[in-house]
Amino acid sequence: QVHLAESGGGSVQAGGSLRLSCAASGYTYSGNCVGWFRQAPGKEREGVAIICGTSGWTVYADSVKGRFTISQDNAKNTVYLQMNSLKPGDTATYYCAAKSFYSGSMWDVRAYNYWGQGTQVTVSS
Repeated sequence: QVHLAESGGGSVQAGGSLRLSCAASGYTYSGNCVGWFRQAPGKEREGVAIICGTSGWTVYADSVKGRFTISQDNAKNTVYLQMNSLKPGDTATYYCAAKSFYSGSMWDVRAYNYWGQGTQVTVSS
């Protein structure tokens, strides 16, 4: 059974930075992906960044390219999301999720079998 736990959320001013962590237990990097998603009040959950496999192939949403970086530490079974140049529009609950590389679209939330409980990120102007 895969268990995911996010941490690192908080409140920052616009232009600031935060690093989120997703600690994964029971998870194998080979053949699988971990994605960071976010959901703001009244909006649908959307994908932010995804990392796959032991090689760490990555893909980003256009809205965060150049500002956010996803990475993984295989030894610590942890996936990180470094968020720089934060904007008020980045305010949301951030979730990490895991799926098989071969199951469904990378950006489809329904393709992800395992989810963490979420961590709140608030960016003030």
